[in-house]
Amino acid sequence: MSRVNFDQLLEAGVHFGHLKRKWNPAMAPYIFMERNGIHIIDLYKTVAKVDEAAEVMKNLAKQGKKVLFVATKKQAKQVVADKAASVGMPYVIERWPGGMLTNFPTIRKAIKKMATIDKMTKDGTFDNLSKREKLQITRQRAKLEKTLGSIVDLTRLPSALFVVDVMKEHIAVREANRLGIPVFGMVDTNSDPNNIDYVIPANDDATKSVEVILGAICEAMNEGLQERKAEKIDTEAAGEGEAPKRERKAKAAVKKERTKKEDEEALNANVADKFAKDEE
Repeated sequence: MSRVNFDQLLEAGVHFGHLKRKWNPAMAPYIFMERNGIHIIDLYKTVAKVDEAAEVMKNLAKQGKKVLFVATKKQAKQVVADKAASVGMPYVIERWPGGMLTNFPTIRKAIKKMATIDKMTKDGTFDNLSKREKLQITRQRAKLEKTLGSIVDLTRLPSALFVVDVMKEHIAVREANRLGIPVFGMVDTNSDPNNIDYVIPANDDATKSVEVILGAICEAMNEGLQERKAEKIDTEAAGEGEAPKRERKAKAAVKKERTKKEDEEALNANVADKFAKDEE
């Protein structure tokens, strides 16, 4: 069964593309028709692509991998923040920090700086600073929080990127391509799908459209996380059941070793007695 249906997508306005004069010819396979100078996206292809992307995302979540969600356009910001947070994934909704992927160690240093400032606040060092220094550090912390606060838990490069409007986020897409990180993207009729690994043809300007697509993707990821959790519980339960068995085996091995040692000692004693008698 599909994760989204035709009617859902139609109601959310996922089928509305851009003006014909703004189109990218590479999107031709995903365009159904033109109406009043506007391209209409083939929603049957959107349904198929959403299912394909959702399945891959589910497997990534099941393996415990991180997916970075990127959307800096006003219409998508809050939706992406809410949906990504619901599955515990990092996201970028402010300006994309150039080199975030290609120069990841520098980004990690900036995140550590936030942690250092927090530590200063807790241990009382912050209170010993002058009023001006306090103000500078507070502003710096706020700026870092706004830009990098949502990726604090991203300790290594993400396993994939999910991008809303691949044209606007072309720097993020380029960095991911350069590092070989798979890119999932909502691609409108004015964008180039060639650099996107998992294309989801859809209207990337409407909040409802973004919400429907992301809802299906995050639902699949949540299923993957639940399956991972269930497998972990089963493994732990199996481990607990095997513990007594391992204990019994260990005790039997110790007992066998002890018996063998006792037999050897008895044999040595008999041999010694025999030699003693022969000498007499």
